[in-house]
Amino acid sequence: MRKNMSQNWKAVIFYILIPVLLIGSIFLLSYQNKNTVTTNYSEIVNLFRNDKVESFELDLSTGELNYKLRDDDKTVNKYSVPSVSYFIDDISEYVDRYNDSHQDTQITYNYKKGSSNSWWMSMLPTFIFTVIIILMFVWLMRRMSSSIGNETNRTLGFGKIKSKNSSGEESDKKFEDVAGCDEEKAELAELVDFLKNGEKYTELGARIPKGVLLVGPPGTGKTLLAKAVAGEAGVPFLSISGSDFVEMYVGVGASRVRDLFEQAKKKSPCIVFIDEIDAVGRHRGTGMGGGNDEREQTLNQLLVEMDGFGSNTGVIVIAATNRPDVLDPALLRPGRFDRQITVNRPDAQGREDILKVHSKNKPLAPDVDLHEIAKLTIGFTGADLENLMNEAALLAVRNGRKAIVLQDIMDASSRVELGTEKKSHKFSDKAKKLTAFHEAGHAVSAYYTEGHDPVKEISIIPRGLGAGGYTWYTPQEENYNSRKEMLDNLVSMFGGRVAEALALDDISTGASNDLQRATEIVRDMVIKYGMSDSIGPVVYDSGNGEVFLGKDYGHVNNYSEETSARIDAEVEKIMRQAYDKTVEILKEHYDKLELVANALLKKEKINGEEFESLMKFGTLPISEETSSTDDAPAEIEVVAEAQSEVIESAQATQTENTENTEE
Repeated sequence: MRKNMSQNWKAVIFYILIPVLLIGSIFLLSYQNKNTVTTNYSEIVNLFRNDKVESFELDLSTGELNYKLRDDDKTVNKYSVPSVSYFIDDISEYVDRYNDSHQDTQITYNYKKGSSNSWWMSMLPTFIFTVIIILMFVWLMRRMSSSIGNETNRTLGFGKIKSKNSSGEESDKKFEDVAGCDEEKAELAELVDFLKNGEKYTELGARIPKGVLLVGPPGTGKTLLAKAVAGEAGVPFLSISGSDFVEMYVGVGASRVRDLFEQAKKKSPCIVFIDEIDAVGRHRGTGMGGGNDEREQTLNQLLVEMDGFGSNTGVIVIAATNRPDVLDPALLRPGRFDRQITVNRPDAQGREDILKVHSKNKPLAPDVDLHEIAKLTIGFTGADLENLMNEAALLAVRNGRKAIVLQDIMDASSRVELGTEKKSHKFSDKAKKLTAFHEAGHAVSAYYTEGHDPVKEISIIPRGLGAGGYTWYTPQEENYNSRKEMLDNLVSMFGGRVAEALALDDISTGASNDLQRATEIVRDMVIKYGMSDSIGPVVYDSGNGEVFLGKDYGHVNNYSEETSARIDAEVEKIMRQAYDKTVEILKEHYDKLELVANALLKKEKINGEEFESLMKFGTLPISEETSSTDDAPAEIEVVAEAQSEVIESAQATQTENTENTEE
């Protein structure tokens, strides 16, 4: 902040000083010349001839004449005579004649003999001001040139690329820092071996891939993999984003591409990493500018550099994107990006390995089992898991603990996935009741749908944006999106709307998001996945009519109006079937719906174990504190006995089945 204030003061002083100097110079020059008479030499001589001069002074060294006229008592006029000797000869006759005839009013005069440097002394202020102004102007131009060159790239250096590691230093990442993608590391290990021992490949005539494209969802570790390759190979690593190439000035992008590869050749062997290459590598001919589009010129130059007439021996280009479908086909052909490595979301073992990496420097309590946490974090990427452990550490510090306990990780998981709880928000009893039945409808319908993921947590405490509550499920296995799974999800999605209608004889806008997601799932089942019996295994969505690509601004459906009507009818049919199934489930188990809703109104949040207890035994589980008291209510004792009987009966049945199997 002090540095910024200092720079601001310098700028203020600079912009004030220049006008002051200019005004001072003008004032000085005007002051020196304000009394100078702009007249001819003959007129000056005539003044003496006509006896109009009262007194005068002549500087013999500079020729400066100061004279006073008789008609004006205050004004002293200045004049620079061409030649001092001639001037004295011309006026001496008139001065002597006048003084001889006028004894009482003499013309007083003085011939002043100045020093040899008086002219320089008189011009010194003007000279100093002029030099200062010139120096300030030069400094200003240099400053503007530097500012433009560094910040707006409008000088001769605007075509230079500034990579994130322009010095070409080696990466400090290794393969051991990357977890959860063993197959991807195995493919990239070949690049490392080539960079270290390229001779054994060239002896057999093998050519290492010039480019490797890392494809995968955001946060899966594509950038980290590229750094690890450079770190393992021990070669320079130049990193840049795709958006850094394109500027508003024509030709800048292409110039920067050339400069990037020139830098890479000088540091060869090296790795060039282009992050988010889809910013510059999109399909050509899709923009409004056509072939003259600046981005397309940049892409053309990139294609030439990767596989043109030049040679980039020892330079390997690694690029990353999560939109490979929008890349130009010429960029993906062999000779440019020879390999495409898909970096998927990690599986259970991969998530456990990633958790070990990110918990390496964090103290964990004995109740933390990373293997179990990995099972509960299906769908998390490496970035999500890193954020999860960081949030858990923050919660542990907030709670005053010296180590991260399991509850911190669970709370961090809900915080990451669902958002922060908004306990301060107050709602009316009517709104709370509606939310309780809505969320209970989701949970109960999911419980009685075979194969649906079990309930992890139910809450009527608002989280996130606009959500009055939530029902959170625990995935039991990796989701392959089968037809049955999609239909099961529809039942649980309709649970909230159906519960509102059954319990309150009214519906609200709270189910709008559920209906939107359900409609998208059903429409995709019909037109993208061919899961409709009446429509058949036909794909009616080509997926290439996205307006932002610019491929087809006048995109129309690739099927007839009759087929469109059949699709709409089939979508409505599947939606109504799922809705009717949800109504059937909740009507049959309406007592459970009321039970869960009342528990939510009382506790506001129940976990999976409490929900299971409500569905099996009709009551919440007995806590250790309640069971240890002597004055426990009789109804709790009866419930406890009922729970014990159910458990003993289930164990006896299991034992009997085991014995029968052995026989």
